[in-house]
Amino acid sequence: MLASFIHEIFAMVTPLNMAVMAGAVTLGIIFGALPGLTATLAVALLSTVTFTLPVELAMIALIGAYVGAIYGPSHASILLGIPGSAAGAATALDGYAMAQQGRAGEAIAMSTTASVIGTIVGLFALIAFSPILIQLALQFTSAEFFLLALFGVLICGSLTSPDMPAKGWIAGLLGLLVASVGMETIQGYPRFTFGLPQLAGGIDIVPVILGGFAIPQIIRVLRDLDDQVGNVRTVNSLWPRWGELWKRKFGIVRSGAIGVGVGVIPGVGEDIAAWASYDAAKKADPHPETFGKGNPTGVICPEVANNACIGGAIIPVLTLGIPGSPPAAMLLGALNLHGVRPGPMLSFEFPNFIAQMGAMLFWAAIGIFVLGLSMARLSVMVLRLPTAILMPVVAFLATLGSWALGLNLFNVYLMLGFGVVVYLLEEIGYPVAPLVIGVLLGSMADVSLRRALLGSTGSIEPFVTRPVAMVLLALIVVSLCLQNEAFKRGLGRGWERLFRGFRFRQSAA
Repeated sequence: MLASFIHEIFAMVTPLNMAVMAGAVTLGIIFGALPGLTATLAVALLSTVTFTLPVELAMIALIGAYVGAIYGPSHASILLGIPGSAAGAATALDGYAMAQQGRAGEAIAMSTTASVIGTIVGLFALIAFSPILIQLALQFTSAEFFLLALFGVLICGSLTSPDMPAKGWIAGLLGLLVASVGMETIQGYPRFTFGLPQLAGGIDIVPVILGGFAIPQIIRVLRDLDDQVGNVRTVNSLWPRWGELWKRKFGIVRSGAIGVGVGVIPGVGEDIAAWASYDAAKKADPHPETFGKGNPTGVICPEVANNACIGGAIIPVLTLGIPGSPPAAMLLGALNLHGVRPGPMLSFEFPNFIAQMGAMLFWAAIGIFVLGLSMARLSVMVLRLPTAILMPVVAFLATLGSWALGLNLFNVYLMLGFGVVVYLLEEIGYPVAPLVIGVLLGSMADVSLRRALLGSTGSIEPFVTRPVAMVLLALIVVSLCLQNEAFKRGLGRGWERLFRGFRFRQSAA
């Protein structure tokens, strides 16, 4: 795999590929930097533009936009103190404080270099772990695929709605319900079509994605226009301080591991990776009181984590067909549009695809280093653009992308209706990520469950006797139990007794 990866790095160097990568990274940085425009939205909109392109060129554009849009919020966070995403909010705590101290250039250089390091950590995790997961996935039957889809929806719901996980689970189940609309694939019976021929083929994922992420964001940003203020700072030297990075090498390694680990968990994403890394860095620092006051560690660690999360999130997309984050869910939808079937057969149908994705991440990392530093002063001007102009442009692109999918006006109505419903759900505390994950995984869960039951003549034996299925079932049970405070307290006491007993035996020896 490593040899194929190195070969693909050089094979990808053509004028067209590099031009597309540079343009996509630039677009991603702009989307990430502008408050209200997210990586998920960037990948979703670009998916509708690139579905007529060859697969490799389309993936170059999508990966470039993905990486650029995850890095981009650092510009707004540092220069304005207004994060373009929840992940950027972690960087804003210390990055904006550094800018107020006249160290904006230093903060941007550190965040850029940290983002490059994180992306490279993620791509090496992709290269190293994808073949292992593919071998494991080859052992999966319908029972395992159903339990995997169910686990993805439940864990995403738990982590995106920590205050009340039931809301996340309900959102995920609503997504599974939406995925069941249309002609079911085993017996050919129409379900929930309400006599509308447009629903017979099911609900297309692109209008769902665009409606779920674009429309609510447009409504919120235009609603809160009066609250958006910022203070643009001048940018000093942009040369990275390698010595400062080397001093924090252990924190960088820890943040990279957190990013990859969080990325692999279905549907969680870069936001949680950044905050988890920031929290770990603050707890491990000998001077935690300096965080939030311009500590460079508070800039470096979240940026390493959220970019390492990209490679981690792509691993389950390619090997299992399950997205590890909302932008990765858009990427999964784009792969399906281009006829690439992620899963255990990917390495047989497209032998070099994983190595190609790694090479794309490599060139995207180079792109954000060069373009990110080059655009730092340009960002000051771009961030002055009125949001009231940007949001209608986004609405137009979302409408155009939905209509272009089959030139079907019904998809536009579907996008608008779904967007309004998602906005109302989010206003009462229901997260959108598990809903979209449920739509993406619904077909796999539905077909896999019924195939498993048909193969066993209605018996649940395959779900409780096969080793991998039992592991997945145990993970589902544990993830549900962990939402119970009494269970968590009991688990904590048990762990404390175990550790105390181990320490006693060590002292006795």
